[in-house]
Amino acid sequence: MIKRVAHICIHSEDLGKTEAFYCKGLGMKRYFDFQREAELFGFYLKAGNDSFIEVFKGKPDAAEGAIRHVALEVDDIESVLEDVAKAGFPVGEKKMGADLSWQAWLEDPNGVKIELHEYTSESSQLTGRDCVVDW
Repeated sequence: MIKRVAHICIHSEDLGKTEAFYCKGLGMKRYFDFQREAELFGFYLKAGNDSFIEVFKGKPDAAEGAIRHVALEVDDIESVLEDVAKAGFPVGEKKMGADLSWQAWLEDPNGVKIELHEYTSESSQLTGRDCVVDW
């Protein structure tokens, strides 16, 4: 069902400082970028094996802090959504993300946003391809 934590998403007011901390300080590698309106909007940092930190430009929310969501990689997103619904919890709909991965959104009882992530052979997480977003 759940394979691993795929990524943790954070917001950063200064993408350069954030990249320097994780890449120069912690030795991670910038893996692919997110572009919005032809400008850098964020990037993925490879945290080892197939785990990542997703960084988007933005001000951390006072109530939520800088961590925006946790993404869980799954083998079969439709099966997971069915199981969650059968357990009595609300589920979001499956959709294709800009990174060419299937995704669906849930929220745990504490308000933590959970992104279910099912990779395809074209997923940026596997290919390193940059993403252009319009949201």
